[in-house]
Amino acid sequence: MEILKVQHLSKTYGKGENQVNALKNVSFILEQGEFAAVVGESGSGKSTLLNCIGALDTPTAGSIYMDGKDLFSMKEEQRTIFRRRNIGFVFQSFQLVSELTVEQNIMFPILLDYRKPEQSAVNEILEVLGLKERRHHLPSQLSGGQQQRVAIGRALITRPKLILADEPTGNLDSKNSQDVIDLLVKASRHYQQTILMITHNNNLTASVDRVLRVSDGVLTDLGGKENEKLS
Repeated sequence: MEILKVQHLSKTYGKGENQVNALKNVSFILEQGEFAAVVGESGSGKSTLLNCIGALDTPTAGSIYMDGKDLFSMKEEQRTIFRRRNIGFVFQSFQLVSELTVEQNIMFPILLDYRKPEQSAVNEILEVLGLKERRHHLPSQLSGGQQQRVAIGRALITRPKLILADEPTGNLDSKNSQDVIDLLVKASRHYQQTILMITHNNNLTASVDRVLRVSDGVLTDLGGKENEKLS
């Protein structure tokens, strides 16, 4: 089942001599349950791509379809609600609410949408992410790896169509980085979750289904694990 369809996406900043073509005619599709990684040098256009797909930035040209719906044909308020309910975000800097417990941070997106969380769903995520014993802890009482687990749980709780992970291991050591990738893979399999992850660490792409490379705004599909050639 097709979850994400990006067609001829371009993003240009500035004008004249100062013009920067951050994305150039990017097209690809992600199916339900697919875990894809986007690799590329700093400034290649990876974050711009993620921001456009997450409706945090507006493309200059092209279309983005999420579950068959055109993101940028929606009015801004409608798009904001759609994003809240259908796209989960995992950031490098965790971005947890320091005054809320692990459990409350995970439930936060549901409460933000004026809905009541299902306790069974919260318990399941705490179990899957190995956080049951930490449910009443504050972020300041957790390690970096544990905080990123909470951020993953927060992204999962709304059962979004797509999870966008922007350098989710950027602030973690190598062991915690691999643990976070393993958890994302587990979430992808367990919940049939579609995940698009930006990473600068090519070593972390071995577990994903597909690798996409962005270079100077141009996207190349490197295919699945068996075709993975990152050197």
